[in-house]
Amino acid sequence: MQVLVLYYSRSGNTKKLAEAVAEGVVSTGVEVVLRSTEEVTQDDFVSSAGVIVGSPVYFGVMASELKRVFDDFVGVRKKMENKVGAAFSTANYPQGGNETTLFSIFQCMLIYGMMVVGDPMSATGHYGVSCVGAPDEKASSNASKLGARVAELCQRLGESG
Repeated sequence: MQVLVLYYSRSGNTKKLAEAVAEGVVSTGVEVVLRSTEEVTQDDFVSSAGVIVGSPVYFGVMASELKRVFDDFVGVRKKMENKVGAAFSTANYPQGGNETTLFSIFQCMLIYGMMVVGDPMSATGHYGVSCVGAPDEKASSNASKLGARVAELCQRLGESG
């Protein structure tokens, strides 16, 4: 079983948060596939029980490079039904649009038929992980918790399937 952690990062901040998410997945014993938008394949999507997607905030939504992946991979949409999805984001300002960016990712996941979850109560218990600038220790810890939550949900769904 594997979980895909997909991200786009221009400055490196979203990549750092993605790496923390990936650490959380690994902590559960689930295999992680960490990919940038330039590296990801349709097979990465289809072969994953869960997908955790991250983007910097661009005008309140995900980066166009990430949206392009969802657009280009629409042919595998039906194969994504009932997989677990989650999101994370980074911004330059506290009111920079982190939550609206998470929602833009969720919209794609819902159209792909995925089951969307937020971060666990042990983190913030909200929509997903986000930070301003480079992730600090708290944001990295919350990102790890999000990765672990998705991996654990994938394991539970795999056991009941």
